[in-house]
Amino acid sequence: MSVMVVGQIGRDMVLQTPDLSGTGGSHPVRERREMLGGKGANQAVGLAQLGVPVGLIGVVGADEPGATALQQASSDGIDTAHVVRRGTTALLVSVVDDSANRLLLEHVPQHALLTPDDIDRGRAALLAADTVSVQLQQPIESTLRAARQGRQAGALVLADGAVDPDHSDELFELVHVFRADADEAELLAGEPVSTAAAATALASRILRKGPVLVALAIPGVGDLLVWRDGSRLFPLSSAPVVDRTGAGDAFMAGLIAALRRDADPVQAGHLATAAASATVGHLGGRPQLDGLRHA
Repeated sequence: MSVMVVGQIGRDMVLQTPDLSGTGGSHPVRERREMLGGKGANQAVGLAQLGVPVGLIGVVGADEPGATALQQASSDGIDTAHVVRRGTTALLVSVVDDSANRLLLEHVPQHALLTPDDIDRGRAALLAADTVSVQLQQPIESTLRAARQGRQAGALVLADGAVDPDHSDELFELVHVFRADADEAELLAGEPVSTAAAATALASRILRKGPVLVALAIPGVGDLLVWRDGSRLFPLSSAPVVDRTGAGDAFMAGLIAALRRDADPVQAGHLATAAASATVGHLGGRPQLDGLRHA
C-alpha cells in the first residue's frame, strides 16, 4: 500500500540575493540552486524521506529538464510510472532575500497541467493506494476526478490549496483532510483569516461539508488543526527562517505520514509542523526530513 500524490512537477531554480526591496537596477546573486520542484514533487520527496512508499501523478516535459526531473524523483525513491511527458517542463524561479522575502516567477504552460485523461491513466495506482493527496493547483475537473477515484477505492483522501468556490461543496464531500495556507483560506472565506477565532469558524464550516480534519495557516500566528471534537493551535516555530518556499508541502508530508500510522490529530500536527520548520531553515522548497523519519 502506498500514497499517490497528484500534483505539479517542475524544475525549481532558487536565487538568493541580499535585498529585494529596491526596483530597477541589478541584484547580485549570492547563491543559486536548481532542483526537482513543484508542490506535488516536493510533497512526494518529503514522504519518501519520512519512509512512506509514494508514487506521483503529474506532468513533465518531453525535454531534457523533464528527463532530469524524472531521474531525480526516481533517485528519491518515488514511483514515477504514472508521470505524463509532453511539451515543456514547468519552471519555477524563486528569488529570496536575507529577510526571507520572496519573488516567485512561474512558467507553467497549459500542457503542464493534469487532464482528466491523465488521471484516468493513473487509475490503477489510485485504486491501489491507501492514501491519495491532491494539490488544487491543477484544473478542478482533474482534481475532482482524482479525489473521486481515491474515495471510491476507500483511500484516505487529502487536498490542499485554493478551492474553486463553484466546486467547493463537491470537493469537500470527497476529501477527508483539507489544508489551506493563509492566502487560500482568505479566498475561501472571502475575507482575511488572520486570527485563531476566524480560522476556527472557517474550519468549522468546512467540517460540516464533509472533511474530518481541517488545517489552516494563520499569518504570523501558526497552524490550526480542527476536527469534529477538538482543535489545536501550533504556534510558529522560533527557528530562523531562510526561505518559506515548500513549508506547506512539507507540512502535508508530515501530516500524511503521521495519519497513515494512526496518529491522532495532535500527534499528526506535531510532525507536520516539525516538517515545515525543518524546511524553512534552508534555501529552496525541497524538503530535508530524513531526521524526522522516526519522530
